[in-house]
Amino acid sequence: MTTVTLFHRHPHNPILTAADWPYPANTVFNPGATLLPDGTTLLLCRVEDYTGRSHLCAARSANGIDNWEIDPQPTFMPDPDRYPEEIWGVEDPRITFVPELKRYVLAYTAYSQAGPGVSLALTEDFRQFERLGMVMRPDDKDAALFPRRIRGRWALLHRPQTPGGSHIWLSYSPDLIHWGEHRVVLQARRGGWWDANKIGLSPPPLETPQGWLVIYHGVRQTASGSIYRLGLALLDLESPERCLRRGESWVFGPEMPYERVGDVGNVVFPCGYTLLPDGDTLRLYYGGADSCIALATGSVGAMLSWLEEYGQI
Repeated sequence: MTTVTLFHRHPHNPILTAADWPYPANTVFNPGATLLPDGTTLLLCRVEDYTGRSHLCAARSANGIDNWEIDPQPTFMPDPDRYPEEIWGVEDPRITFVPELKRYVLAYTAYSQAGPGVSLALTEDFRQFERLGMVMRPDDKDAALFPRRIRGRWALLHRPQTPGGSHIWLSYSPDLIHWGEHRVVLQARRGGWWDANKIGLSPPPLETPQGWLVIYHGVRQTASGSIYRLGLALLDLESPERCLRRGESWVFGPEMPYERVGDVGNVVFPCGYTLLPDGDTLRLYYGGADSCIALATGSVGAMLSWLEEYGQI
């Protein structure tokens, strides 16, 4: 089971670093991703400046690999005067295009004085944004919206920090602002597992005929620190609170120097992917060691087959 390779790193990794930025930056990592209507790949990158706080900046590429055109100034800055929950920065965006709204919905971490919470914003062009404000109070993060209503309501995956542990939850809303019917979808395992005690959503869920494909991260605490790796799960299409299958082993973890060494070592952390026109090739954009942006490619069909063979019900 552990010998199956589901993700293949791009040979030119890392594809973006702070050295590529048109203005001073400490690190760039954890980008949201989407394909624009003209086929351009857009990454909305987390940029940490020299205060230690983060903002978001867009990078665009015709082929999704190189020749990135980076906005000359920050694209999405914290606005603590109007949104005090953003006083310590905005982080880790997940992008979902919602056909019903004809807009992209950005779920991001707003870092408030009380800790990180989940905020939402809408955009048509990644130049102008309509903030909806914080929708999940601290401590909460790792959120993404489903691209369509489920049983008439919007659905959001997120990861609150509770006394019972750090698990992935699902919540429903009639209007994207008021949320309820909170329930646990995936629990962090206990003991010696790679995803014991702390898990969280990575990129947004992907709709497939078999169910919602979820790539999530798990954190293992070791004597020398944490290791962030990725696992797979499949949720029911019309009742995503029901997990159909979940893999026991991780499928992608830090191996390369740019994943092992950085501001936070031993981390692979994707917030976004693009699905190529063949409907199967998935490009996973991820942060390496909280210091750079890298690319890995996988097959949706292969991931679903792996879950069918190795996933537990």
